[in-house]
Parts: sequence; C-alpha cells; structure tokens
Amino acid sequence: MHNPSYIRAIVLLKRIGGLMILYSLCRILFLLFNLSHFPGLSFSNLISVLFYGLYFDASTVAMLNLFYIFLFLLPLPFRSNPYYNLLLKWIFVIINSIGLLANCADLVYFQFTIKRTTADVFNFFHGGMGNDLGRLLPVFFKDYWYVFLIWAVLIFLLIRWYNRTEKKEILQWDLKQYGIQFLQLVLFTGFFILIYRGGFQLRPIGIVNAGEYTESKYVPLVLNTPFSIIKTIEVEGLEPHIYFQHPEETGKYINPYHPADTGAFRKLNVVIIALESFSKEYVGALNPGRPTYTPFLDSLIAESYTCTNAFSNGKKSIEGIPAIIAGIPSWSNEPFITSRYGNNQINSLADLLKTEGYTSAFFHGGTNGTMGFDAFAGLAGFDDYYGRSEYDNEKHFDGHWGIWDEEYLQYTAGEINKKAEPFFASVFTLTSHHPYEIPERYKEIFKEGPLEIHKTIRYTDNALRRFFETASKMSWFKNTLFVLAADHTGISHDPFYTTRLGNFAIPIIYYLPGSGLKGLDSTVTQQIDIMPSVLDYLNYNKPYFGFGNSVFDKHAKHYWLGFSYECYQMYEGEYVSQFADNRKTNLYHFSTDSLCDHDINLSEPVITNYMENKTKAILQSYEQSIINNKMH
Repeated sequence: MHNPSYIRAIVLLKRIGGLMILYSLCRILFLLFNLSHFPGLSFSNLISVLFYGLYFDASTVAMLNLFYIFLFLLPLPFRSNPYYNLLLKWIFVIINSIGLLANCADLVYFQFTIKRTTADVFNFFHGGMGNDLGRLLPVFFKDYWYVFLIWAVLIFLLIRWYNRTEKKEILQWDLKQYGIQFLQLVLFTGFFILIYRGGFQLRPIGIVNAGEYTESKYVPLVLNTPFSIIKTIEVEGLEPHIYFQHPEETGKYINPYHPADTGAFRKLNVVIIALESFSKEYVGALNPGRPTYTPFLDSLIAESYTCTNAFSNGKKSIEGIPAIIAGIPSWSNEPFITSRYGNNQINSLADLLKTEGYTSAFFHGGTNGTMGFDAFAGLAGFDDYYGRSEYDNEKHFDGHWGIWDEEYLQYTAGEINKKAEPFFASVFTLTSHHPYEIPERYKEIFKEGPLEIHKTIRYTDNALRRFFETASKMSWFKNTLFVLAADHTGISHDPFYTTRLGNFAIPIIYYLPGSGLKGLDSTVTQQIDIMPSVLDYLNYNKPYFGFGNSVFDKHAKHYWLGFSYECYQMYEGEYVSQFADNRKTNLYHFSTDSLCDHDINLSEPVITNYMENKTKAILQSYEQSIINNKMH
C-alpha cells in the first residue's frame, strides 16, 4: 500500500504548525514574566499582539527551517531511509531548540535592556566580557534555573510533537512521482521563502515593521527574540537618512560644534563616578515620600547641583560609558564601542582636558578587557587604565565581575592622590550588577528590599560614603568637581519607572565641595550633556564636538533622545514624541500624562511637526558625523 503523494507535505505542515504554537506560548510566557513593563495592556491589545505576532513568528520559523524543509522534501528515494530521517530529526530539533532558547533568555534578560535581544549580544559576549563569560554562566544557571527548565519542557514538547507526526513514507518512485515530488519541493521552498520575507514587498520585513501593527510600547510583544537577532546580524553600519538637503536646515535644531568659552578657565580637578544600574527610582531624595536605598547619596544631593529630570542614553554599560565620558549616544542597534566605527576619532573629557595640562585615569575594578573599556579608554585619550589586574589583590574579588566597590573605591582614592593636579579621573562601580552579591560581613546590615538589587544599591551607597570620607582628607578634594551618574537604570517594579521613558531615568549630580554649586534643577538632561556641562563649568577655552548641551546653559533647548526598536523617543519641554520612519509621530503631554497613554498628535500638529523635525535633524547630524568620522 502506497502513501498519498502529499503525505510528506502534510507532515511538514504539522511540524511547522507545532512550532508556531510553541512560539505563541513563548510570547505568553514573555508577557507573564514582564507584565509590569506593559502597563495599560487591554484584552483587545493582547489579542492584537498575539495575532500579529504570528506574522513575525512565521518569518522566524521559515528562516530557521529552510534548510530542513529543503532536505525533508528532497525528491530522492533515499529520504525514506531511517538514518536519513534520524539526521533530519536532529537538525530540526537542534535548530529550533536554539530559537526557543533565545526566546527563553529574554524572559529575564528583557528586564535589563527593555528590548528584545539583538545581534550585538554576540559582540558583547565575544569582545565585551573578556574572560567573564565562563565564570558567570554557572551563576546564570543557578539564578535562572527555571528559565532552563522552561526551555527543557519546550524541547520535550517539540520532540514529542515531532515523533507524533512521524509517518513512514511508501511511494512508487516512477517518473510521475519524481515530477510530483519535485513540484512540491519548488512550491514549498518558494512558499516558505515568501513567508520568511513577510510577503511580496520589495524588502523583507524587519524589526521596524513591528511598529506598523501595534503601539511602540507593545513592539517587544509582537516580535520574538530569534527574529530580532537574525534581522540585526546583517547590520554592518549605519544607513544614513537624508531628511534635509542643506546644513542650515539641520542647524535650526542642532549644532554639535561648541564654540570656545570666553571666560577665564577654571583649573579644577574632575572626577566622574559612573554608578552601575543606579536608577533614579532607588534615590529617596529624588522620590519624596518614598523609601530610599541611598542615604549617603541623599545627603550629598543636599550639597550638590542635582538634575531631577535626567536620563541615560542607553540600557547597557557599554552604551553608558561612551555617553558619559565622550558624549557619544547609542542611537542605533550597535553600541559605539563594538561597532565598525569604534576606532573613529572622538572628543572626550580626557582628550580635551589634556590640552590644558590635565593627566587622566580610568578606573574600573572589572577583569581587564571587560566591555572593551580598556580599549575605549585608550581611544578616548586616557593616560592610564586601572582594572582588576592593576588592583592585584584577589582577596577582594567578588567571584563574578571584579573587585568589591568598597575596596576598589578606596584604592581609587589612593591612586588619585598620587596624581599631579590638575587631573581628570573616571571610576565605574560594579557591585550593583547581577547577581547582586555583597560581602559576607554586610549581609546582615544591607537587606534586600522589594527587589534583590536594593541590597547592592545600599552597599555601593555606603562604599561611596567611605570614598568621600577618605577623599575629603586629601589635599585635592576641595579643588575637585565630582560628577555622579548612573551608567543605565536597573530593574524596576514602579509603574512609571517601567515605562519607555521612566526606564531611562537616572540621577546626574554635580558636586564641588564648599561651593555655591547647589540646588535641584528640573531641566531635561541626559548623559551626553555631562561632557558639555563639565567643560562649560570650567570655561573651557577651545571649540569641541558634542551632541549634548551644557545643563548650565539656560539659553539652550534641552532635550533627551532615546532609541529602541527603530523608534526614537524625544523629551523636550512638556512633551514626549515617538518617531519612526514607517509610521506617524506620536505625541504625549508628559506633565499631565507621565505614562504616555494618550496620543495628542492630531490636536497639536505644530508641536508634533517640531518634535519630528528636531529628531530627524539630530539623527542626520549623528549619522553623518559617525559615518564620515567627524566627531572631533
């Protein structure tokens, strides 16, 4: 008895259908794990994202399985061989297990990046983590064992469904059968290529197309992680957008070339302290009436010039440090450090202040090579780099990322004390990073709050207190401008701080001991404003390049621009806009709608047009400057 000629096609469709169900299950799990990041998700929104998510799931499944589909439908008699079919089974299982693993990883990783993982994660693991990956993987397994359990269950279901759909093929291989099977191969291969492309349009669908089917804040729900990774692997460089034909048109909105200051130069030392994952949410002084996890920072804020409306320019350390030190934002899918433009000539505080006789040093207690910070420090013009190797005392190694903050900040103060004035130093803390461990002696002192990270925030806050106690006894202290800023935000459970805007909210603090530099400033500011602000305060007397503005310049139009999923979000004055090339610009009145739930672009066309044009002008200037190596 022979099987029908189409039996193999039916088996294939059943297996692909089973995969689609597993991807939808992953989407539901993703939502359940990250529900707080999608406020206002109604039942109709949920049905919509589940439905349109199938479009991107189908593309992903087709991409991952084209090779399997070709081999499975190959019109040759040996495809009935049991060993050949066993090989096909493991090709199918292995490829799709990898896709499911990517989806599972974002069940927890999303809360750190607030986006589906993209291909830049490979650069991060390959060149950005040095030798940390092998040491940290067991920690990830321990802390997120349930994710691997979910993955194992999905693989079990995948194999079980594969076995249930198995049909022994019995065909009479004559000329007619060869023709039928060859036609099936051509039709199915063509069909799945079409599915992979997303239709007959000129270009295959990409991440940006997700915005056509839902609101910006729900784009992560519509997408899946393998799709995001695959679609960004091929991205080698920026694709320049030309929105304006003449420089004077962009000049109406942004001019990254800053003129020399006319005042007398102040030869103050400068120390920047970049704080790992220090969200504004954790700082009591910036959240009146709420619990604080930073008692020392609160006391320092009372003596400092503090920006209460400050934002990061990225969601990763590898994005935050270039923004803080060199005013280079992350307005693309690839962090500057690991991009093809990572060797561009740039301005940085280390490089610019060197012309005024400053020496410079970059301190980070992580393993040398982590995040590529040692290479970036050289590119940025730092004279010295101090990492875990230079610290040279493994007794204080935390077992994961590097040297405990308390010991390393004391070491930093001691090394700075050896420097000739004037100097510029930057130190980046690390203890408040997952897996959120603190030294044994503090475990009964700094307890967890509602979030596990809270105990490490308390610990690092205490380490800062001890650093300033030590530094205050040194001769250079009173002649030093300190700048404290988070590299990016940490995990959150507050409705505002989980929004697309609130999830970038950080503290930025300027402190000059014994000076009149004090007060709370609600000016919108961002990490790329730190370099211009420091240079402005010093009355730097040479021109330089920088996308940001000095927070002390009351004539500038201050803004924040963030990027995620091909969508650019701008905050200026009382308004927040969301712009992407393929859809209308959304506008929100932030002072009355902090969760950005009510789009008012139709009722405020003038403001919408202004915000859209400013976003375009900034992007055009940014892309042209990076592509043409003109950031100096």
